Amino acid sequence: MIEQQITDTPRPPTRRARRTGPAVRPVRRTLRQRLAAPGVAGWAVRAPLPVALVLWLVALRGARLDRMGTLGLLQALPLPYWLGLIVITVGFAAALRDTRLPQRWPAAYVLGLITMVHATPSVLYPTLRYAWAWKHIAIVDAVMRHNGTVPNAHELDIYNRWPGFFDLNVLFLRATGLHSALGYASWYPLLANVLLIGPLLLIYRSLTKDRRLIWGGVWLYFATSWVGQDYFAPQAFAYFLFLIVIGLVLRQLAARRAAARPPGAPSQAPAGAPSPAPAAVPGVPGARALSLFTDAPARGGWRLAPFGLLLVLTGAIVTSHPLTPMMLISFLLLLSLPRANRAVVLPVLAAAAGLTLLWDATVARPYLASNISALVGALSSPDRNAVSGFAGLAAAAPAQVMASWVDRGLTATVLLLALAAACRRRWRRTPLPLLLLAPFPLLLANPYGGEMIFRAYLFALPAAAFLIATLIARTPRFPRTGTVVRSVVLLALLAGTLCGYYSKEAINYFTPQEVAAGQYLAQNAPPGSQIVVLTADLPGFELRYEQRVRTVLAQQTVADRRALLADPASTLESTMSDPAVVGPSYLVLTRAQVAECQLTGVFPADTLGKVRLAASGMSTLRPVFANHDAVIYRHVTPVVGTGLFAAHPR
Repeated sequence: MIEQQITDTPRPPTRRARRTGPAVRPVRRTLRQRLAAPGVAGWAVRAPLPVALVLWLVALRGARLDRMGTLGLLQALPLPYWLGLIVITVGFAAALRDTRLPQRWPAAYVLGLITMVHATPSVLYPTLRYAWAWKHIAIVDAVMRHNGTVPNAHELDIYNRWPGFFDLNVLFLRATGLHSALGYASWYPLLANVLLIGPLLLIYRSLTKDRRLIWGGVWLYFATSWVGQDYFAPQAFAYFLFLIVIGLVLRQLAARRAAARPPGAPSQAPAGAPSPAPAAVPGVPGARALSLFTDAPARGGWRLAPFGLLLVLTGAIVTSHPLTPMMLISFLLLLSLPRANRAVVLPVLAAAAGLTLLWDATVARPYLASNISALVGALSSPDRNAVSGFAGLAAAAPAQVMASWVDRGLTATVLLLALAAACRRRWRRTPLPLLLLAPFPLLLANPYGGEMIFRAYLFALPAAAFLIATLIARTPRFPRTGTVVRSVVLLALLAGTLCGYYSKEAINYFTPQEVAAGQYLAQNAPPGSQIVVLTADLPGFELRYEQRVRTVLAQQTVADRRALLADPASTLESTMSDPAVVGPSYLVLTRAQVAECQLTGVFPADTLGKVRLAASGMSTLRPVFANHDAVIYRHVTPVVGTGLFAAHPR
């Protein structure tokens, strides 16, 4: 038998046979076959990322900030920037189709998108972006100077009641020897968005093993996150911690389902439903790294160590931001509705509710007691809490009205697409529908400055992005056509996001001259001074806020604002000669205030010009600082009967 096998084994042809045998002609491949070859296809997926980044760098050199108008940074960025976004989006759509591509490439595309969108203002602007970020810089400075609670904080006392974010920054500044958070606050949007990748992956990997859905959801999150709550603020910090808590809860739910399933038993999920993450199954490689969260018994909920971590994270949320703990409670409450989830979710829900009640009854009690009427009024008029728009004495810029409709259209589109995906059979038994709906009950509780609908959208976005990914990441019958359609959808969503994120940059951007005006006030306005501004869009307006009185004319009653328009000089005189103010009064007028009036319609567009003209003709106002983008007047009091000014003007 062995000899027969050896005999039947084919022998290699002799040299003569190879030389005299029939010639083998190479097969010519078509262009489509050549493009589909592994090496060529791999380069076709990898090349768009560096090309897009090169276009972005070229665009940064050609950006013109002086061209910003009613559409903000959209008017200042040159053509290579938009071409770069198209290239990186098409490249990601192709990478999403190629299942052989290592996961580092979709991750690199996501990082590239975050960089192109969120690093652009940080690179282009020579100063910190956004007036609220400047306010938080001033609060960190005050907490650092007072070693804790800031006295005489007035309307900014709310930050004394939720100080976690500011205390953490003070701790960081003292540990590093820095004197101000201004140095790293400009890059906070980029850092905040990059850090969000971790919690998003934690959430999505607890729902599925399909990397197309995972990275498609991550991309869609950043491609539709237009609300702009990523600047140097407690909201961005608390939101990051919130996603970690939700991710850990979802991971524990998946681990508990896997542990409760008998070995070899089929999954009870419906056909096509997502499988638990690989790390949630005992014995699977990689499970050791997550054993802290996956070794819980089938009937139990949490081990002591991971639950302690959740308590720390929840405590940081509760002490840093008033809205995020309520969102966390709402999410956990809905996740606890399915009976199978309660062993995991109810302990976390009890901890979140208990910590929130304890904090609100002690540290936050003074603020809540003084604002109880407003909170009750919000509960009695839920219809107004979901509405946000322009509210001023003049019409907003038409371009801003258009951008506002784009924002709302994008929000509605994202939520409708997510609802359509949630209604599919394979996702009904997952936590996704609950995560999508959880933020919206809070619309009935508080208007949150007229933007609660957008905060609810922000908290619903992780679930919405993943659900939309289930619609567009499917492999169609014609893959190339699917890539084109996928690219068009992604580009349309990204265009809406950029419209919302960049269209108000004429207000958010501050020139060095405007920053110089804020620094002049910080250095020269003595304690007890009054700072009067047309709108609050001023960098450094809140510096040393516990020592000064701040008056924003745009935030006064409608009657007072109309009086300002009718007679600017008389209104300025009565405001700046207030006998209750013990120090001098300063009037500050800047370029950004003009932009805010023009874009939002809070005042007619020419109001600042009229106020400046009136101020220049008043004998009691003297200019003490002026440059191309800002002017500061100081109020002086004439001595009665002499016509002379007091030697020590107030």
